[in-house]
Amino acid sequence: SLQTDSLTATEFILSGLTDRPELQVPLFGLFLVIYGITLVGNGGMILLITIDTRLHNPMYFFLSNLSFCDLCFSLIISPKLLLNFLAETKSISYTACAVQMYLSIVFTDVECLLLAVMAYDRYVAICNPLLYRVTMSRQLCKVLVAGVYAAGVVDSMIHTCFTFQLSFCSSNIINHFFCEIPALLALSCSDTRINEIVMFAFTCYIIVTSLVIVLLSYVYITSTILINSAMGQRKAFSTCASHLAAITIFYGTGSFMYLRPSSKYLMDQDKIISLFYTLVIPMLNPLIYSLRNMEVKKAFMRMLDRKIDSQ
Repeated sequence: SLQTDSLTATEFILSGLTDRPELQVPLFGLFLVIYGITLVGNGGMILLITIDTRLHNPMYFFLSNLSFCDLCFSLIISPKLLLNFLAETKSISYTACAVQMYLSIVFTDVECLLLAVMAYDRYVAICNPLLYRVTMSRQLCKVLVAGVYAAGVVDSMIHTCFTFQLSFCSSNIINHFFCEIPALLALSCSDTRINEIVMFAFTCYIIVTSLVIVLLSYVYITSTILINSAMGQRKAFSTCASHLAAITIFYGTGSFMYLRPSSKYLMDQDKIISLFYTLVIPMLNPLIYSLRNMEVKKAFMRMLDRKIDSQ
């Protein structure tokens, strides 16, 4: 049903990924598998890093926070998406929509900034290995992670407050599978120019700053690798290539969603783009950062050995 007054609006309707009935169950199955892999992969990564003391160093400290971020991201988006595939009424309360938007922006920002911190960590480890433990002290690592979360919380608060001051008086049907800023701006009957400026400015600052740090770090890493042995080059380039693949997909899709004018919003296309950084990337990150990492594989084997020995 339509809501005719923004003051009395109590819920929105999420249109979901598709309105074709024959696709609802197959898509439910697909995203249930993605959700399961995400939970097991990221949860397993956090558990492994926590219990294995050999992984208690800055690189894995940041990686465990990335896994926590991906885990939370999936918990924010996936349950409601899965429920809506099977539900007749795909409603979400006004408050729940605001909370979902707020938390999704927090963890999008956290992931974006964490990728930059992790790139800087790799730069120090590869380019200044003798100073690595001094430079990346435990205290600095905690400060960096705290700063990342603080930036995400503040940025998200600004976006959420600006968005939910708008009026939604013509319809309450959100043409999306979750409460994302562009979808709500397209739905609003208010003047959204200020919102678009704020969204562009803050998103541009976070993405551009993070991307500059990532690119500079990998430029220095690459120049250092080139003077090492062929074996060292292959190993380092292999690791960097998989990291850069994840970074490219995440920054690319995030930039496409938020760094463009509202006249360019194409919601059906945007839904597909959103799937990548909300559901696909959180599933892929544990695979990218673990399957090509010998230390994680060894830690996993040690955990299995301990479990077998204890039986």
